Amino acid sequence: MTRIAVIGGTGYAGSHIVAEAVERGHTVVSVARTLPTERIEGVTYIEGTLLDAPSLVSELTGVDVVISTVPARGDMLGQVRPNVAALVDALPAEVRVGVIGGAGGSLVAPGGGRVVDQPSFTEEYKPEALEAIGILEDLQRTDAARDWFYVHPAGGFGAWNPGERTGEYRDGGDVLVTDADGESYISGADLAVAVIDEIERPRHSRERFAVGY
Repeated sequence: MTRIAVIGGTGYAGSHIVAEAVERGHTVVSVARTLPTERIEGVTYIEGTLLDAPSLVSELTGVDVVISTVPARGDMLGQVRPNVAALVDALPAEVRVGVIGGAGGSLVAPGGGRVVDQPSFTEEYKPEALEAIGILEDLQRTDAARDWFYVHPAGGFGAWNPGERTGEYRDGGDVLVTDADGESYISGADLAVAVIDEIERPRHSRERFAVGY
């Protein structure tokens, strides 16, 4: 089984990824700024922060995949992009990196514009979306020896709309996934299914992909 570290492992996306990975028998390390009071059996919990990449890397010796789920919002706005870059630089070359980004960087149609650039995109969310896009751009510029994947969740992804685990999702490549009614949504649990599927059966080496129903 794979040894997976999830940075932001107690947050919304991170906690679902941790739970799914453990359920499938992987060895899981959850990294967060504070340790949770409720813990999942079989998970190793580490108190740590993305803001201290050297110390974080020393705690993650032996992991196969490191996934960053930390959003660029609140006190982390402007901090996530440079620190993900520092983390990627500091990790051993054989460690695969995964990043959970946002819907804003996905395209509205094949060859079309970005979601973040559409008039309907909420202005207050743009700084977070643009920083997430910057992380993708940084990954795309890394040396070819660094394997990574980047996930664009559906537009309706978030703790405010948790949903349930169905085990189903669609992979839209670089295009936002929408249903027949034009809605874009995925539950936290099914985002985690997509992430662990990618770890178990890699299809997106050095690529991004959007997920939704």
